[in-house]
Amino acid sequence: TPNNFVLMTRKKLSKKDVANDVKPSSHTYSCASLVVATGGLSIPTMGASGLGYELAQQFGHTLINTDASLVPFTFTDKTGELIRALAGISLPVVASNERTSFKLPLLFTHRGLSGPAMLQLSNYWETGENITINLLPDIDVTALLLARKTSHPKQLIRTVLSDNTDNALPKKLLSALQSMLWDDIKDIELANIKDERLSELGGTINGWQLKPSGTEGYRTAEATRGGIKTDEVSSKTMQSRLQNDLYFIGEVLDVTGWLGGYNFQWAWASGFVCGEVV
Repeated sequence: TPNNFVLMTRKKLSKKDVANDVKPSSHTYSCASLVVATGGLSIPTMGASGLGYELAQQFGHTLINTDASLVPFTFTDKTGELIRALAGISLPVVASNERTSFKLPLLFTHRGLSGPAMLQLSNYWETGENITINLLPDIDVTALLLARKTSHPKQLIRTVLSDNTDNALPKKLLSALQSMLWDDIKDIELANIKDERLSELGGTINGWQLKPSGTEGYRTAEATRGGIKTDEVSSKTMQSRLQNDLYFIGEVLDVTGWLGGYNFQWAWASGFVCGEVV
């Protein structure tokens, strides 16, 4: 009813209940106003569920498709094997797709690619899309290789990429990239390598194209993308525009922020606004 909400819940049985043959019972709760602050689907081990979405839909609200966000990427096949072999390595990169880019640290893990750069990018990624990683964002690798070919023609590629003190690739990563990208010319001096090959190599290091097989999902996601459509909720009071005295706050709504406390701030701010009127 407009001014009196009735919620039916079912008690979850504990092991003690089962041992004592206690049967589940229905409970009815009545309230003049209802504030839905259930969060999203992220980290189910902490109790996350879709209850808030179910309640919203019962009152006619539109649900924007949900997905795990601020979450590491996973990979399969040879790419996955390469990444797993580099687990523990971290370096600053520029991670991007067609919509945005982030200059932040990247972390190789046993499950895939993580770190702030990947978590931020996941907020703008759709299944099946490629991502691009610039492994040396402060260096034009093509220009560097061609310049060294002129000034130090007897140098090897790995020497060039490892002697930039402030921007050198980690040794283990450099070795893995060599095996993958230029193993056939690893012991050939720059003077004997065609400019086209050096340009191709530089372009790859400054723009490594990868296609994630997916993400780690809600299990490790720091936020849930999507949720209750914000057009159907007042931004001044957080009250439903479809049902008086029904309020939605926090992550249950289709609002997702970056890393850095923005999602916490949204939860607190929307809760404060709602609390002023309820």
